[in-house]
Amino acid sequence: MQSSSYLPSEHLNLPDQPGVYKYFNEEDDLIYVGKAKSLKKRVSSYFNKNSGVNLKTRRMVKEIRKIEITIVNSELDALLLENNLIKKSQPKYNILLRDDKTYPYLLVTKENFPRIFQTRKLIPKRGTYYGPFASVKAMNNVLDLIRELFTIRTCKLDLSPYKIAEDKYKVCLEYHIGNCQGPCVGLQKEQEYLKDLEQAKHILRGNLGQAKTFFKQEMQFHAENLEFEKAHKLKEKLELLEKYQSKSLVASPSIKNLDVCTIVSDENTAYVNYMRVKNGTLITSKNVELKKRLDETEEELLITALIRLQDQFNSDADEVLLNIELTEPIEGLNVNTPKIGDKKKLIELSHKNALFYKKEKALLIGLNQDKKDRVIKQLKEDLSLQEVPDHIECFDNSNIQGTNPVASMVCFLNGKPAVKEYRHYHIKTVEGPNDFASMKEIVGRRYKRLLEEGKPMPKLVVIDGGKGQLSSAVEALQELGVYGQMPIIGIAKRLEEIYFPGDSYPIHIDKKSESLRLLQRIRDEAHRFAITFHRNVRSKNAFGTQLTAIPGIGENTADKLLSHFKSVKKISQATEEEIASIIGPSKARGLFEWKEKNKGA
Repeated sequence: MQSSSYLPSEHLNLPDQPGVYKYFNEEDDLIYVGKAKSLKKRVSSYFNKNSGVNLKTRRMVKEIRKIEITIVNSELDALLLENNLIKKSQPKYNILLRDDKTYPYLLVTKENFPRIFQTRKLIPKRGTYYGPFASVKAMNNVLDLIRELFTIRTCKLDLSPYKIAEDKYKVCLEYHIGNCQGPCVGLQKEQEYLKDLEQAKHILRGNLGQAKTFFKQEMQFHAENLEFEKAHKLKEKLELLEKYQSKSLVASPSIKNLDVCTIVSDENTAYVNYMRVKNGTLITSKNVELKKRLDETEEELLITALIRLQDQFNSDADEVLLNIELTEPIEGLNVNTPKIGDKKKLIELSHKNALFYKKEKALLIGLNQDKKDRVIKQLKEDLSLQEVPDHIECFDNSNIQGTNPVASMVCFLNGKPAVKEYRHYHIKTVEGPNDFASMKEIVGRRYKRLLEEGKPMPKLVVIDGGKGQLSSAVEALQELGVYGQMPIIGIAKRLEEIYFPGDSYPIHIDKKSESLRLLQRIRDEAHRFAITFHRNVRSKNAFGTQLTAIPGIGENTADKLLSHFKSVKKISQATEEEIASIIGPSKARGLFEWKEKNKGA
């Protein structure tokens, strides 16, 4: 592989070879990773006259400041490298599989008389991992089968030869009920144990045929030696294995080793089902959801999902079946879309799962929306409002002993946080700790701004506080001439009392009511947002004051540093050269001398 770096203006100089390209923004953050059969054609397509039909793509292209490429031998290598880079960095414009599960594996340990047990932690030096399994139930079925067929130990004893020779161990209950042959006391040789373990590994890999052949040969051997009782036990194990296989058989046993991947999609989301089949047996089935980022085609989404799922489930498939035909074959990837036969039936089965997953997700979204609608309708009834409060805004103040007074406004639309509408406020007209005057100021500023911009007013205004804060907010609305155009309430923390303007006594909503929980959530979110902002302001001001105390550094210089580095932490971590590029070498030297002098103070 060969890597190189380019500026966006140099994209025409890229090689006409397969590889991976990476886009970086002004802060040198990786924002997108892509693969290409021809790096030159693919990257150039982002910058030519026809590019940017999609708004998100245009936005991404505007951010690109640097391009890095890695040349590989084939398009499949590019797909695999792209997958690894996305997993590692998760760039903001790349498709991400919506799947936050930690999957279970079965581990065959690396020790004398190896054990088999389930785990979710991958530590390669411990042994060989099989999986991941899409569900705990599927994994337990395989583990139960292995424990019925073979006597694999479950204890944690150190069974190294010298430990067994010390004769300190005794057989446990597992030995007495026939689930273990007593290797801890030397009743089973490791060579015989490993013979069984090897067959268990075949089952873990999905190769049931190997294990069936083993049992048949062993049964025949014991029958020929007139050991009919042993032969009968092996026959029972063979029947158990065949019964397990018949339950999981979804196609002809002649279908050896393949993956099936199908897709259905709507305007914003794709739903993919992935299945692994070995010897006609379905050993894995997994559904994933992909959010479209840059108006990707179904083909791009399907191939992206396939490569990531094959990597996740350690696939070694010889062939891949898809429900859509690729516009161009991918070298190194054996992909087919059969029209008849057992393979066509497998695609239909996978597609049916993808469709069901899509409907299930739509139903869940519908149920969640129904719940939100139900809650805000209940809130309308509880507060005796004229309209359903599908637009709620809540205000809160924050100061500690009158220092750095700030405030916040949070907005909920249809019972859900509308984070882009959140607002922070510095208190400008109030001196000292005066919550009432501060509340009047921010409510007045908020709705004066909405009136000037001609934006819609909320259906409910919530004030975090009791009668005093509520009265101040009402004064602000009256001065603007909008009082009465929207309902306004105050919510006091101690007893969750709801105050209305002009009423001496509060109302109480049932403590178990979903509508009260919504109000509490909105109030708590406003409080969190205000407190976070207040901490940042205090930290910034404290550091700014320290900076201005240094000879030669005034408010303008401190502001330059804070504006460039964005946070106190980044200033403290910056090198003298980086700071010198902002405020000059003389002031930077003075700042670093001051830092060294006051270190630990």
